[in-house]
Amino acid sequence: MLQEIINIDKELFLAINQGLSNPIFDWLLPILRNPFTWAPLYLFLIIFFIKHYGKVGMLIVAFTLLNFGISDAVSSHLIKKTVKRIRPCNDIEFKHDVNVRVRCGSGFSFTSSHATNHFAMAFFWIVLFRRRWRHTLWLGILWAALVSFSQIYVGVHFPFDVLCGSILGILIGLTTGQLFKHFVPSFFNKSDLNTTTNPNS
Repeated sequence: MLQEIINIDKELFLAINQGLSNPIFDWLLPILRNPFTWAPLYLFLIIFFIKHYGKVGMLIVAFTLLNFGISDAVSSHLIKKTVKRIRPCNDIEFKHDVNVRVRCGSGFSFTSSHATNHFAMAFFWIVLFRRRWRHTLWLGILWAALVSFSQIYVGVHFPFDVLCGSILGILIGLTTGQLFKHFVPSFFNKSDLNTTTNPNS
Protein backbone atom coordinates (compact mmCIF):
# COMPACT_ATOMS: atom_id res chain seq x y z
CA MET A 1 0.00 0.00 0.00
CA LEU A 2 2.75 2.44 0.96
CA GLN A 3 4.71 1.61 -2.18
CA GLU A 4 1.62 2.23 -4.31
CA ILE A 5 1.23 5.68 -2.73
CA ILE A 6 4.91 6.42 -3.38
CA ASN A 7 4.58 5.34 -7.03
CA ILE A 8 1.49 7.53 -7.53
CA ASP A 9 3.31 10.39 -5.80
CA LYS A 10 6.23 10.09 -8.22
CA GLU A 11 3.91 9.95 -11.24
CA LEU A 12 2.13 13.11 -10.09
CA PHE A 13 5.47 14.78 -9.48
CA LEU A 14 6.63 14.06 -13.03
CA ALA A 15 3.30 15.24 -14.44
CA ILE A 16 3.87 18.61 -12.75
CA ASN A 17 7.65 18.93 -12.85
CA GLN A 18 8.00 17.80 -16.46
CA GLY A 19 4.50 17.78 -17.94
CA LEU A 20 3.72 21.41 -17.08
CA SER A 21 7.12 22.76 -18.12
CA ASN A 22 6.93 26.10 -19.88
CA PRO A 23 9.03 29.29 -19.97
CA ILE A 24 6.54 31.32 -17.92
CA PHE A 25 6.47 28.83 -15.03
CA ASP A 26 10.24 28.41 -15.28
CA TRP A 27 10.61 32.13 -14.63
CA LEU A 28 7.67 32.78 -12.26
CA LEU A 29 7.46 29.84 -9.87
CA PRO A 30 11.04 29.97 -8.55
CA ILE A 31 10.32 33.61 -7.70
CA LEU A 32 7.03 32.79 -5.96
CA ARG A 33 8.62 30.21 -3.65
CA ASN A 34 11.49 32.52 -2.68
CA PRO A 35 10.90 33.98 0.83
CA PHE A 36 12.56 37.26 -0.18
CA THR A 37 9.82 37.80 -2.77
CA TRP A 38 7.26 38.12 -0.01
CA ALA A 39 9.39 40.15 2.42
CA PRO A 40 7.75 43.48 1.44
CA LEU A 41 4.31 41.94 2.07
CA TYR A 42 5.34 40.71 5.52
CA LEU A 43 6.79 44.11 6.41
CA PHE A 44 3.64 45.85 5.20
CA LEU A 45 1.42 43.53 7.27
CA ILE A 46 3.48 44.06 10.42
CA ILE A 47 3.25 47.84 10.03
CA PHE A 48 -0.45 47.66 9.14
CA PHE A 49 -1.36 45.45 12.10
CA ILE A 50 0.43 47.63 14.62
CA LYS A 51 -0.69 50.96 13.13
CA HIS A 52 -4.33 49.90 12.63
CA TYR A 53 -4.88 47.83 15.77
CA GLY A 54 -2.34 49.20 18.26
CA LYS A 55 -1.64 46.82 21.15
CA VAL A 56 -3.89 44.18 19.64
CA GLY A 57 -1.87 44.54 16.43
CA MET A 58 1.29 43.76 18.40
CA LEU A 59 -0.45 40.62 19.66
CA ILE A 60 -1.36 39.68 16.10
CA VAL A 61 2.29 40.00 15.09
CA ALA A 62 3.39 38.00 18.16
CA PHE A 63 0.86 35.23 17.43
CA THR A 64 1.89 35.21 13.77
CA LEU A 65 5.49 34.62 14.81
CA LEU A 66 4.37 31.97 17.30
CA ASN A 67 2.30 30.31 14.59
CA PHE A 68 5.27 30.31 12.21
CA GLY A 69 7.62 29.00 14.90
CA ILE A 70 5.32 26.09 15.71
CA SER A 71 4.73 25.15 12.08
CA ASP A 72 8.41 25.31 11.18
CA ALA A 73 9.49 23.36 14.27
CA VAL A 74 6.93 20.60 13.71
CA SER A 75 7.65 20.25 9.98
CA SER A 76 11.39 20.92 9.78
CA HIS A 77 12.60 19.45 13.04
CA LEU A 78 10.07 16.88 14.20
CA ILE A 79 8.53 15.29 11.10
CA LYS A 80 11.37 15.67 8.59
CA LYS A 81 13.98 14.28 10.96
CA THR A 82 11.70 11.39 11.87
CA VAL A 83 10.51 10.38 8.39
CA LYS A 84 13.78 11.24 6.58
CA ARG A 85 12.36 11.14 3.07
CA ILE A 86 14.87 12.13 0.39
CA ARG A 87 14.02 15.09 -1.85
CA PRO A 88 13.24 14.16 -5.48
CA CYS A 89 16.23 16.20 -6.66
CA ASN A 90 18.52 14.22 -4.31
CA ASP A 91 17.05 10.74 -4.87
CA ILE A 92 19.83 8.76 -6.57
CA GLU A 93 17.39 6.48 -8.43
CA PHE A 94 15.02 9.27 -9.43
CA LYS A 95 16.85 12.57 -9.77
CA HIS A 96 17.86 11.96 -13.40
CA ASP A 97 14.15 12.43 -14.25
CA VAL A 98 13.86 15.68 -12.31
CA ASN A 99 13.99 19.19 -13.77
CA VAL A 100 15.75 21.04 -10.96
CA ARG A 101 15.01 24.74 -11.25
CA VAL A 102 16.48 25.96 -7.93
CA ARG A 103 19.19 24.83 -5.56
CA CYS A 104 18.11 21.43 -4.29
CA GLY A 105 19.22 21.71 -0.67
CA SER A 106 20.38 18.93 1.63
CA GLY A 107 17.36 18.73 3.94
CA PHE A 108 14.67 16.08 3.94
CA SER A 109 11.49 16.26 1.89
CA PHE A 110 8.50 15.21 4.02
CA THR A 111 6.74 17.40 4.95
CA SER A 112 7.21 20.54 2.86
CA SER A 113 7.98 23.31 5.31
CA HIS A 114 7.11 25.92 2.69
CA ALA A 115 3.62 24.44 2.48
CA THR A 116 3.27 24.01 6.24
CA ASN A 117 4.46 27.52 7.11
CA HIS A 118 2.47 29.36 4.46
CA PHE A 119 -0.78 27.50 5.05
CA ALA A 120 -0.34 27.97 8.80
CA MET A 121 0.05 31.74 8.37
CA ALA A 122 -2.74 31.94 5.79
CA PHE A 123 -5.28 30.14 7.96
CA PHE A 124 -4.29 32.00 11.09
CA TRP A 125 -5.02 35.27 9.28
CA ILE A 126 -8.18 33.79 7.78
CA VAL A 127 -9.50 33.05 11.27
CA LEU A 128 -8.76 36.62 12.31
CA PHE A 129 -9.90 38.57 9.27
CA ARG A 130 -12.39 36.59 7.17
CA ARG A 131 -15.34 38.39 8.78
CA ARG A 132 -13.70 41.77 8.32
CA TRP A 133 -12.56 41.39 4.71
CA ARG A 134 -14.46 38.90 2.58
CA HIS A 135 -11.54 38.33 0.20
CA THR A 136 -9.21 37.10 2.96
CA LEU A 137 -10.22 33.45 2.51
CA TRP A 138 -9.49 33.01 -1.18
CA LEU A 139 -6.48 35.33 -1.18
CA GLY A 140 -4.88 33.44 1.71
CA ILE A 141 -5.52 30.04 0.15
CA LEU A 142 -4.33 31.18 -3.30
CA TRP A 143 -1.12 32.65 -1.85
CA ALA A 144 -0.25 29.52 0.15
CA ALA A 145 -1.26 27.19 -2.71
CA LEU A 146 0.94 28.98 -5.25
CA VAL A 147 3.96 28.84 -2.98
CA SER A 148 3.30 25.17 -2.22
CA PHE A 149 2.72 24.18 -5.85
CA SER A 150 5.96 25.91 -6.79
CA GLN A 151 7.87 23.50 -4.56
CA ILE A 152 6.80 20.61 -6.77
CA TYR A 153 7.42 22.41 -10.04
CA VAL A 154 10.97 23.45 -9.17
CA GLY A 155 11.83 19.86 -8.20
CA VAL A 156 12.43 20.00 -4.45
CA HIS A 157 9.27 18.30 -3.12
CA PHE A 158 6.89 15.50 -4.04
CA PRO A 159 3.14 16.28 -4.18
CA PHE A 160 2.49 14.16 -1.07
CA ASP A 161 5.04 16.25 0.86
CA VAL A 162 3.15 19.39 -0.12
CA LEU A 163 -0.31 17.92 0.50
CA CYS A 164 0.55 16.73 4.01
CA GLY A 165 2.45 19.93 4.76
CA SER A 166 -0.59 21.95 3.69
CA ILE A 167 -2.95 19.93 5.89
CA LEU A 168 -0.56 20.25 8.83
CA GLY A 169 -0.28 24.00 8.25
CA ILE A 170 -4.06 24.42 8.09
CA LEU A 171 -4.48 22.59 11.40
CA ILE A 172 -1.77 24.66 13.08
CA GLY A 173 -3.17 27.92 11.67
CA LEU A 174 -6.72 27.12 12.81
CA THR A 175 -5.47 26.09 16.25
CA THR A 176 -3.40 29.24 16.68
CA GLY A 177 -6.36 31.30 15.49
CA GLN A 178 -8.61 29.73 18.10
CA LEU A 179 -5.94 30.38 20.71
CA PHE A 180 -5.91 34.04 19.71
CA LYS A 181 -9.71 34.08 19.98
CA HIS A 182 -9.41 32.76 23.52
CA PHE A 183 -6.94 35.45 24.60
CA VAL A 184 -8.40 38.37 22.62
CA PRO A 185 -12.16 37.70 22.28
CA SER A 186 -12.92 41.41 21.91
CA PHE A 187 -11.22 41.38 18.50
CA PHE A 188 -14.09 39.26 17.19
CA ASN A 189 -16.96 41.24 18.73
CA LYS A 190 -19.67 42.19 16.26
CA SER A 191 -19.56 45.86 17.26
CA ASP A 192 -15.79 45.92 16.72
CA LEU A 193 -16.23 44.34 13.29
CA ASN A 194 -18.74 46.99 12.32
CA THR A 195 -16.44 49.75 13.52
CA THR A 196 -13.50 48.34 11.59
CA THR A 197 -15.30 47.67 8.33
CA ASN A 198 -17.30 50.94 8.49
CA PRO A 199 -14.96 53.52 10.03
CA ASN A 200 -17.28 56.43 9.16
CA SER A 201 -20.39 54.97 10.76
